[in-house]
Amino acid sequence: MQQLADQFKELDFKSETYKDAYSRINAIVIEGEQEAHENYITLAQLLPESHDELIRLSKMESRHKKGFEACGRNLQVTPDLQFAKEFFSGLHQNFQAAAAAGKVVTCLLIQSLIIECFAIAAYNIYIPVADDFARKITEGVVKDEYSHLNFGEVWLKEHFTEAKAELELANRQNLPIVWRMLNQVADDAQTMAMEKDALVEDFMIQYGEALSNIGFTTRDIMRLSAYGLIAA
Repeated sequence: MQQLADQFKELDFKSETYKDAYSRINAIVIEGEQEAHENYITLAQLLPESHDELIRLSKMESRHKKGFEACGRNLQVTPDLQFAKEFFSGLHQNFQAAAAAGKVVTCLLIQSLIIECFAIAAYNIYIPVADDFARKITEGVVKDEYSHLNFGEVWLKEHFTEAKAELELANRQNLPIVWRMLNQVADDAQTMAMEKDALVEDFMIQYGEALSNIGFTTRDIMRLSAYGLIAA
């Protein structure tokens, strides 16, 4: 923690080094919110009984995107959106394929668990080292993300028995992608005083708690989490 505090003191939010790293990290959160916005609209079509709630969540994600765009403008940084689209391509393609096949469980695991837990972990680690403007924006966003995570948890818990096998398969297919994503941004995150180990730890805590809330046992969660660690 002391090392992190020292590194934060040395951060120069206006330096070219910081702004270069921020151009990719900021793009990732903007694209992540856009992906979530689109994914919840798709889920609303797949789950007509929850249509209004999912459209409400999609609109919240769109507001988050605008907030993070403002964070970039505040630091006079142009987000590298092409990088961000490629960064999310693996999860994006898997979500689209699952949606086309009507696999609601897989779609919920990707969006409501993996992407939301990834976002919450990143925001939790970012907030203590953010500039003042971005900190206020991000603190507001995190509160919303927990409610989005909750939607997926509640639905999957209610359908756990019939969803379990598909959840395990979707976890095996998608969790390794998260570790590749984390590795891809480790250097930029470090430049912004965000430790990769802390990001991994926070993600594992959020994801493990979500799996537990759905109905998986501690033994199950250790087994499911190992698919990510293999690729780390």
